Amino acid sequence: MILDYGSGNLRSAERAVQRAGAEVEVTADPQAALAADGLVVPGVGAFAACAEGVRRVGGDKLVGKRLAGARPVLGICVGMQILFERGIEHGIEAEGLAEWPGTVDRLRADVLPHMGWNTVRAPEDSVLFAGLDADTRFYFVHSYAARSWQLDSGLPSAGAKVTWAHHGEDFVAAVENGPLCATQFHPEKSGDAGAHVLRNWLSTL
Repeated sequence: MILDYGSGNLRSAERAVQRAGAEVEVTADPQAALAADGLVVPGVGAFAACAEGVRRVGGDKLVGKRLAGARPVLGICVGMQILFERGIEHGIEAEGLAEWPGTVDRLRADVLPHMGWNTVRAPEDSVLFAGLDADTRFYFVHSYAARSWQLDSGLPSAGAKVTWAHHGEDFVAAVENGPLCATQFHPEKSGDAGAHVLRNWLSTL
């Protein structure tokens, strides 16, 4: 199920998940999204606009309910970023869904946006990247990212598997945290590698 909250890349995400082997619907219906085997939260554009759009359709409560019931959620690009506590873009701070601690802000890099293909450093026990070589490349388009991972032994996020990439500095490229997974790159634009990641996620449903 793809959560429809007005994000611009809904159809490309839908097609990619279909190609990976799943039956897919795009919906803004909270009950349908809650009942789905898996929920994808895509996102492009500004952090604040995406967070507001998700809240407008009740997506923040929906994600929380799904995670409380251990029902899988996958965030993509800005759909990943809004899972953090806050985002800062152009000096404007916006609240995220706060499923993970930390702030999304501007990458410290000579060239922005970070646009194109890049490798990632995944944990050895990663499920999302299982079966992929270390030199596999994924497609990124962003200027902002989670530039650190804030561990707290008292939080469920402490046991997360964090994948990193580098553009000017290290940033979080993906997270696997129980039923909550997310990628900063676009699997739907990453060809065979992206399809492999989506199939690996679908295998967890």
